[in-house]
Amino acid sequence: MGLAYNVYLNSKKIYGCKTCKTHLADHDEIISRNFRGQHGKAYLFNSVVNIQQGEAGERNMTTGRHVVRDICCRQCKEIVGWKYDRAYESTEKYKEGKFILEQELLCQVS
Repeated sequence: MGLAYNVYLNSKKIYGCKTCKTHLADHDEIISRNFRGQHGKAYLFNSVVNIQQGEAGERNMTTGRHVVRDICCRQCKEIVGWKYDRAYESTEKYKEGKFILEQELLCQVS
């Protein structure tokens, strides 16, 4: 296993980890801003970078039962949101493979 290098995004608006400012997501990858996390507002992203994924587990959420895994910043290890692995409700399937980043845990890098 080699060294892990951070991915640096090149965009007008980049979201980073509030703790260490590591790039996490491009604003253009937002699918929806209409989500809530443990800390308030959250965004659903199509893709994120520079994260580590925790173990998958089932959680009952306001929109039903899902299999999710916490995601943390690869640099400082702070939890920044979660990834949807599986949705049991057919109306929630669009979330599978997508990421939630909580606004309170983010900063705008550029």
